[in-house]
Amino acid sequence: MYRVGVDIGGTFTDLVALSEDGELINIKVSSTPLAPEKGVVEALREFLAKARPDEIEVVVHATTIATNALLGQRGLELPKAALITTKGFRDIIEIGRQRRHRLYDLFFTKPRPLVERRYRYEVAERIGPRGEVIAPLNSREVEDAVEDMLKEGVKTVAIGFLNSYVNPAHELEAKRIVKEKAPSLHVTASCEISPEYREYERISTAVVNSVLKPIVSLYVRKLEDELRSLGVKAPLYVMQSNGGMASPEVVSEAPVTVVESGPAAGVIAAAFYSKALGISNVISFDMGGTTAKAGSIFRGAPEQVAEYEVAGEVHKGRVVKGSGYPVRFPFIDLVECSAGGGTIAWVDKGGALRVGPVSAGADPGPACYGQGGEDPTITDANLLLGRLNPRYLLGGRKRVYRELAEKAFKEKVCDPLGVDLTEAATAVIEVANTEMSKILRIVSVERGYDPRDFSMIAFGGAGPMHACALAEELGVKEVIIPLNPGLFSALGLLAADFQHDFTRAVMSRASELEPADVEELFRELEEKGVKVLEEEGVSQSHMVFTRKLDLRYIGQAYELTVPASRPFDRRALEQAVEAFHSKHEEVYGYAAREEEVYVVNARVTAVGLVRKPKLKKVSAAGGSQPPAQALIEEREVYFSGGYERCRVYQRERLKPGNVIEGPAVIEQYDSTTVVHPGFQAAVDELSNLILRRC
Repeated sequence: MYRVGVDIGGTFTDLVALSEDGELINIKVSSTPLAPEKGVVEALREFLAKARPDEIEVVVHATTIATNALLGQRGLELPKAALITTKGFRDIIEIGRQRRHRLYDLFFTKPRPLVERRYRYEVAERIGPRGEVIAPLNSREVEDAVEDMLKEGVKTVAIGFLNSYVNPAHELEAKRIVKEKAPSLHVTASCEISPEYREYERISTAVVNSVLKPIVSLYVRKLEDELRSLGVKAPLYVMQSNGGMASPEVVSEAPVTVVESGPAAGVIAAAFYSKALGISNVISFDMGGTTAKAGSIFRGAPEQVAEYEVAGEVHKGRVVKGSGYPVRFPFIDLVECSAGGGTIAWVDKGGALRVGPVSAGADPGPACYGQGGEDPTITDANLLLGRLNPRYLLGGRKRVYRELAEKAFKEKVCDPLGVDLTEAATAVIEVANTEMSKILRIVSVERGYDPRDFSMIAFGGAGPMHACALAEELGVKEVIIPLNPGLFSALGLLAADFQHDFTRAVMSRASELEPADVEELFRELEEKGVKVLEEEGVSQSHMVFTRKLDLRYIGQAYELTVPASRPFDRRALEQAVEAFHSKHEEVYGYAAREEEVYVVNARVTAVGLVRKPKLKKVSAAGGSQPPAQALIEEREVYFSGGYERCRVYQRERLKPGNVIEGPAVIEQYDSTTVVHPGFQAAVDELSNLILRRC
């Protein structure tokens, strides 16, 4: 039986199938941005030429459809949406936090509201900050709003009332009325999707969820139908932004949880690999066809953030606050930049070389692909410098044309700058490496970590080509190139557990808190987790629950999350408060133990454990010298000191124990590893390449 993972990237769709005995099947096909499910089906058809449909045990999928829809991708138009909110607060999603994401730009525009003002309906109701009913819900106004929505062709509606996080009665009643009057409408209540205080972020999360519901639910349904048409009866699961997978039913109701589905899979794969290798601190570096992404794994656990701005602008690797739509949900902490293999190089009006943010994507792709692309890209630059095979990629399946890369560079970079091909290609690589080193610093140095204490796992189709240069820049002690780097994110899908996060507001001083009440909250959230996991087919013996509290000092605006012990009694509360002081000192450099601590939220993470992939180990019996049949050719490759004669190896023929001195190039089906001068590559028992300085 096979577990199958399918990851859709900007350029390629990757499929990884793993059998019970560790046999790995890898398939890479071009992505189809306008109809992403077609790429999934094409990859599955190719796999089914090697296996029967009834041999598939499960299909896990990572998708970028939610992000693409919010970014305005052609063919993914957002549905007409409405918002029902408390009277006087219809403009809350437009006013926001008054963050000006371009402080000195006199002509900047705020993000376009996902709900037009005329479709924001105010109704009379009011819940107080302690949950008391100040004014009852005017049901007639809700009914009138629904009637108007139906006339206007609204497809989806979000409901967000003040203080519903502490008393959801009015929101749930409004939702009941909407479903009763208009069963066809998609409805999202903010108290169900994000029951936390801060009304703007909570209602923004509900609005984002509501506009994604029709798109994601239709996509998942179509994908399930396509699987059945291929004879695949195995269950389909989808990767979430928190690094766990969920059923189609859960994702269809809460599509906001899959906004960063694809990038999360790579970090989960890196965390799984780090455990297999016995490494606790890892920087994950994923360079694909469109972007480069970095994440950090500290003490074996991926770093997470509680809030993310979707469809926001990225500046120097950071999402600019106020430029997107806030979503309150746990996200794997990722930083990205526009430096993928297909990222376009260009010369601006001032005569400066720029790389990104536009990408050639899958269609037309880099100029050397011969698919109509006329702009020079990072892939073209690597080809010109001899780092890529000058004849083909994907083991011979995709032909490349050096002359087209030369033409693109001469017209768009060399002539405007007055430089030759080598200088132009080298400059493009250096600019891209500079951008990528910044995001690696963000997830290490800016998080308070010393990159010299970390190993780097480099993957994605282009990651291993740039890994040595980035490792030299940051000073990381070693670089690990997994067996199939170009398909590594898809492997992460097979290593992911089921995971669901539940939150309930507490909003009390720690000194006034009754631990028994918090214990009851935790149990209620755990019961929710049990119910969801049982519906996904997880037995109770495979369920694990983690309790956490969000704490802050009185007067602070943001919280820190700390573990909470079970059972939650007075001693557990004292331990949580002390853990908060310690974490505050670790993060901010000081702790104010004399200050009052405020308990904001109780959190429960429900995990359904799944069987992890079995990695094949091979004893190092081949010796340090690579076998003669592994050597493909020798060719000139450019490094900082000039062109050097390099040996080119076929990775599939290397054996554990082999050691290759740089400079060298190691080619394989899904990627190319460039070993710089001063580095050596050793093959370990899991067939990884371990790159270290000589």
